[in-house]
Amino acid sequence: MTALLFDWASLLVRWAHVMFGILWIGTSFYFIWLDASLRKRNDDPTIAGESWMVHGGGFYLAEKYMVAPDKLPDELHWFKYEAYFTWITGMLLLGIIYYWSAETYLINTNVLPMSAGQAIGMSAGSLIAGWIAYDLICRSPLGRNTAALAVCVFALITLSSFLYANTFTGRAAFLHIGAFIGTIMAANVFFIIIPNQKKTVAALIAGEEPDAIWGMQAKQRSLHNNYLTLPVVFMMISNHYPITYGHPLSWLIAVGVVVAGGLIRHFYNQHDAGALDWKGKVALPAAALAVLALIAVSASRLGTGYSEEVEFAQVRQIVNQHCINCHSATPTEEGFEEAPLGVMFDTVGDIRKYAAQINAQVVLTDTMPLGNMTEMTQEQRDILGAWVAQGAEIE
Repeated sequence: MTALLFDWASLLVRWAHVMFGILWIGTSFYFIWLDASLRKRNDDPTIAGESWMVHGGGFYLAEKYMVAPDKLPDELHWFKYEAYFTWITGMLLLGIIYYWSAETYLINTNVLPMSAGQAIGMSAGSLIAGWIAYDLICRSPLGRNTAALAVCVFALITLSSFLYANTFTGRAAFLHIGAFIGTIMAANVFFIIIPNQKKTVAALIAGEEPDAIWGMQAKQRSLHNNYLTLPVVFMMISNHYPITYGHPLSWLIAVGVVVAGGLIRHFYNQHDAGALDWKGKVALPAAALAVLALIAVSASRLGTGYSEEVEFAQVRQIVNQHCINCHSATPTEEGFEEAPLGVMFDTVGDIRKYAAQINAQVVLTDTMPLGNMTEMTQEQRDILGAWVAQGAEIE
């Protein structure tokens, strides 16, 4: 019953996280596009530009003020709860999966031995520290130089990726990179974008002239969020693909995803603005090259260092020692009431049936055993890889 409730909690929170994420990403993409599509078509100095749109059989006209209108309308729409609830559900999911079962999913004793409390503290603390570091960079003189700021933020994400990969399990590390970036994005909305918009509204209500810097700061952080959106989405779905988080250079793969995602967004942002220069034109080919480089990196682990003929008895011994405690009709590992994903190795036929999964989860990556809790050696992984390469024979 506990496992059933756990799965439902995980599923429902994940569902909510995806739904709120779609809403947040949608508004981010739309408003960055809208800002880029604005064209100056009248002599009104208070209007930065306007954009005509057609959708669903109707025509729409959107105008942007240089700072703010002289008088606010009775109804003003805000866009903030999409970001807040995306982050909240993401943190709930992090807690349900990685904090609740920290010894299984978060901690890899071969990487860094620690208690569950220490691991959770490092996880939460790193997310807070990441936002503080990012915010300080943006507020520093570097924040007024777009190129220098981009380099510094990229360096911060690269450092965090490397540290996570050398702290947690591969899957948890990759997820934390996404959470690290997502926390920065949500904090941008909560601490900068919305407060600055509220300052502008308050000034208008008081009959005062709003400070243009408030809008400039909000736009800068909003643009950062837009460029970071695609990498975060990649991290969200990567837990289904051990070729990413299970690779010894997983942090480098994550950094490559950040580069590719940023380049894709740069192309479309410039394209939508009608200002596609040579940098924008090479962005998509450069993103494609970055993806090919990631594929090459992930393929660098193909093959095995074991060249001798493998007997199935060797395979069965390794599986019995390291896998069957969880992957069995009657698991003996604490916390597992049933075999994960229904994968069981009780019979010879079962082991051969899942040979490809064994190769992907154990040989090409070190995803299994979880956190290497049974301390499987590299030689044992090589033996399993050689067995699969030799045809996964059982006789």
